[in-house]
Amino acid sequence: MHIVLVEPEIPGNTGNIARLCAATGCKLHLVRPLGFTIDDRYLKRAGLDYWHMLDVQYYDSVYEVLAKYPNSPKFLLTSHAHKSYTRVKYSPDSLLIFGRETAGLPQKFLGEFPDDCVRIPMVSSARCLNLANSAAIVLYEALRQNDFDQVEGTI
Repeated sequence: MHIVLVEPEIPGNTGNIARLCAATGCKLHLVRPLGFTIDDRYLKRAGLDYWHMLDVQYYDSVYEVLAKYPNSPKFLLTSHAHKSYTRVKYSPDSLLIFGRETAGLPQKFLGEFPDDCVRIPMVSSARCLNLANSAAIVLYEALRQNDFDQVEGTI
């Protein structure tokens, strides 16, 4: 599994997602510009001592990620989608793509892949969930669908 963060802004969220990726054996892909520096103390603290376990790649465009993994199914997380994240089939090489905390994924990008857009259901008065929480919710559904095969030590 792959988690792709497009222009993340908050170091604590990215650190928590890095820890999530390390603990589940997922690859983390960060698309610049980042709203922080890689040596940010909040980023490091949120990731705790899991950084050595992390496979992280950096890109200048989300299209670079798509080009690197042309055969991987992609799922664009957006509150504007009509399809729930639980109504799709994930494979072990799926790309779970999340946008910035303040703006989400660019509308132009979403418009290019409307059939790949999914959402986490929530009440209509709620704008969005925290990015790290959203990544965990969707990743664990994807892992569950694949019997947690990539996570060592599961029962």
